[in-house]
Amino acid sequence: MKVFVFPGQGSQFEGMGADLYASNPKAKALFDKADEILGFGLSQIMFKGSAEELKRTDVTQPAIFVYSYIKSVLAEEEFAPDAVAGHSLGEFTALTSIGVLSFEDGLRLVQKRANAMQQACVETPGTMAAILGLEDSQVEEICASVGAVVVPANYNCPGQLVISGSVDGIDSAVEKAKKAGARRALVLPVGGAFHSPLMSSAQTELSNAIQNTSFQQPRCPIYQNVTASAINDVEQIKVNLEKQLTSPVRWTQSMMQMKEDGLTKYVEVGARVLTGMFKKLDRAIETEQL
Repeated sequence: MKVFVFPGQGSQFEGMGADLYASNPKAKALFDKADEILGFGLSQIMFKGSAEELKRTDVTQPAIFVYSYIKSVLAEEEFAPDAVAGHSLGEFTALTSIGVLSFEDGLRLVQKRANAMQQACVETPGTMAAILGLEDSQVEEICASVGAVVVPANYNCPGQLVISGSVDGIDSAVEKAKKAGARRALVLPVGGAFHSPLMSSAQTELSNAIQNTSFQQPRCPIYQNVTASAINDVEQIKVNLEKQLTSPVRWTQSMMQMKEDGLTKYVEVGARVLTGMFKKLDRAIETEQL
């Protein structure tokens, strides 16, 4: 029993997809289609752009989506997953890979999501911080003790939790985490407070787009970030997707649930980020990168 897992923002790299474009007609057609849908030359930025260009939210999110989706299409020529999951942005790729969204609709939602998040960052400044070496419950208590908006954002793996909120609130939480004995507590170089209440305006805009998009029955279950459980129901998938921008990514809980449900092989599509998190959960877990 294998699961395809799809990475989120931060997994981009210079030259991503150039080899696929040059060697595979199916990949080339999808890259060209993506440029047409987006209305700008995403593929050329992916192939030839600098790291700085690739870090722009309006480039990063569609780039990771397109690259991972193409890799999944090519992989499914050989074998199909028994389940899928995606970390934050990767959830959109996962849904598209199993036919819930068409490639066109998935990419349009990702573009809408990226633009809405960028606008929310401008309207409501915030930031994020990584806390390493504390129990999740300790970090949750620290967040609750800060007199500002600070919440758990990404439960990445045991001992690694990213928090999100106002700039002052995050600074205060980082200091408290250090005093509590965190191995590391550092503010991340991100443009906003993702997966927090400060993304509410982006969530509203994305929810409207989701409600106006056609969703189909999934070919296999998806473990969604909001619930950390396997979902097959289309309406529940939509509800969870709408909640995602202001809710934490429960990746640790998702990994534990996948393991409990009997999934034995974890195939990361498009990067080498999530497999490392599985190994931190259990070094005996079988992983692979595509």
